[in-house]
Amino acid sequence: MPMNPNGRHILAAALLLAAAAAGADEAPLTTQIVDALNKIYGSHPGFRANHAKGVVVEGSFKASPQAAKLSRAALFNGSTIPVTVRFSDSGGLPDVADGSAGANPHGMAIKFHLPDGSDTDMVINSLKFFPVASGEEFRDLLVAIGESGPDAARPTAVERFKAGHPAVDKAFATVGTPDSFADEEYYGVDAFILVDKAGTRQAVRYQMVPQKLVHLSPAVAAKKPADFLVDDLPQRIGKKPAVFHLKAQLALPGDQTKDPSQPWPDGRKLVDLGVLTLDKPVADSLEAQKKLLFMPTQLTDGIELSDDQLPVVRAGAYAVSFSRRSK
Repeated sequence: MPMNPNGRHILAAALLLAAAAAGADEAPLTTQIVDALNKIYGSHPGFRANHAKGVVVEGSFKASPQAAKLSRAALFNGSTIPVTVRFSDSGGLPDVADGSAGANPHGMAIKFHLPDGSDTDMVINSLKFFPVASGEEFRDLLVAIGESGPDAARPTAVERFKAGHPAVDKAFATVGTPDSFADEEYYGVDAFILVDKAGTRQAVRYQMVPQKLVHLSPAVAAKKPADFLVDDLPQRIGKKPAVFHLKAQLALPGDQTKDPSQPWPDGRKLVDLGVLTLDKPVADSLEAQKKLLFMPTQLTDGIELSDDQLPVVRAGAYAVSFSRRSK
């Protein structure tokens, strides 16, 4: 599905914001991030700088009554909302093996097509929390990875970086290889604010929970065909819909919302926001995903950004990557 009518304006705004944030003699942070990804993985025309390999499917979302109590967003009014969803492997290699460690964490990007013709996006992944606290630290991590090839002196740049950033290894320890994109949990590492009809504000982090969670051991995953996840999903939903529950983890007063590398306690209340049903394979998924741009800052009334700055940085980097793959 092509970008919605407002997509070009959002892309242009993201690029302008990125440029305005940069110094006169320095590339914007978002450009630096994409450049660092390209250094690690190379440039692959027509593909994303990160999460290059994926598959697109379609379906619908229907909110629960509890969702409407938390947010006035049209997304949560209980009507059936069409969706376009892209699942993906991590990294910038379009031919990465789905069962390899390099394919973790897996991503899920959702475009909700609202009744007024606009879209709102949600970009989540299988990490339970982000490995670093900011866009600047993410750039520094990527640069360190790019400088830590097999011939690099020990300790390598990435080893030195991780020594000062313990959340990196802790975050990546939360991921694994699923037996299907449909049997994985996906997390919104960033905090957003839900606003109800009375103006009451509630900080949340999203979780997308499957009907069953199935992870493979590294040994079993390594023996799987290179494209087993990408090939499985269209075949699976062609026979039976894949169903997820979208949930909101509710922050308590005093819970910080700024740092995506610091998860909230597991005991925080979870509210079921509704059911996501995926039942329509896309005929030419490879072509469809090249035209799609998912922006974590593309929100609708009733959903707002928190003081977490990472969604803005992510949106800017996605815009830079999109502009390059669209040339």
